[in-house]
Amino acid sequence: MPPVKKRARTYDSAKIRAAVLAQFGNVRDGVRALSEEQSARPARLGDWTVRELAAHITMAVETVSRHLDLPAPGAKELALLDWPFGTAARAGDIADGTRALAAAHPDLDALYAGVGARITEHLATAPDDRLLGVPAGAMTLADYLVTRTVELVVHTDDLNRAAGTDIPFDRQALAACTRLLADALAVKAPGASTEVRIPPYAVVQCVEGPRHTRGTPPNVVETDPLTWIRLATGRTEWKTALDEAKVSASGERADLAGLLPLMG
Repeated sequence: MPPVKKRARTYDSAKIRAAVLAQFGNVRDGVRALSEEQSARPARLGDWTVRELAAHITMAVETVSRHLDLPAPGAKELALLDWPFGTAARAGDIADGTRALAAAHPDLDALYAGVGARITEHLATAPDDRLLGVPAGAMTLADYLVTRTVELVVHTDDLNRAAGTDIPFDRQALAACTRLLADALAVKAPGASTEVRIPPYAVVQCVEGPRHTRGTPPNVVETDPLTWIRLATGRTEWKTALDEAKVSASGERADLAGLLPLMG
C-alpha cells in the first residue's frame, strides 16, 4: 500500500496573533510579581537566573517587530515544520544576547511594556504573507507567529518551574505549541504504526511499520500537553516521564526515547 500523504496542519491566523499577545501579557504579569529572591534563583537553563530567563522571553516577541522593520526577503526559504529542527545551532548566540539584554534593562516591566507595544502596533497592519528574514531562514509572518507560541509556552513553563510561579497558559497558545511539536515528531519519524495522543490538542501517527487501519492501534503513546512539550524540548527524559506515570506507552513501537528531544 503506498504511503498516505499527510496534509499540513493549518492555523487560524487571528487566533494565533491573539494567543501570542495574550501569553506575552500573562508572562508580563507574572514577571512583574517576581520577588528579588525569585529573580535570583537559577533558571535551570545553563547558568541563567530567573531574571535572565524573563528577559529572554521578550526576545522571542521582539524578534517579530525587529524583522518587520527590516526589508522583506526575496523568497520563502523555510516551512513551518522545518523550524523546530534548526533551533539548537543558535543556542550560544542566544545565551550571550540574553545576558546582555538583562544587564541593559534593570526595569524588566518597562522592557516588557515596550516590546508589547511594538508587536501590538506591528500586528495591527502586517499581512500574514509578509516574509521575515529570521536566522533560521525566510518564513511568513503567519508561520513565524506559530513558532512564537512555542517559545512563549516553553519558557512560561520554565519560569513557573524555576521561580515557583503559576503563570497561566493561554489555551490557543498551548494548543498551537503542542500541535507544532507533535507534527514535528511525525516529520522526524514518518510512518503510521504508532499513534501519539496529546489530549485535548493533538493526535499524530508516526514511526515506520505496519499501518493501522481500524480499531485500537497496536502502538499507542499518550500524555498531557506540558509533559509532551517538556519531552519534545529536552526538559524531561522519556524514562523519567514513564517512571512518573506521566506517559503511557503500549506496543513494541511505542518507545520514543530515540526520537526525543525534537528541539535542543
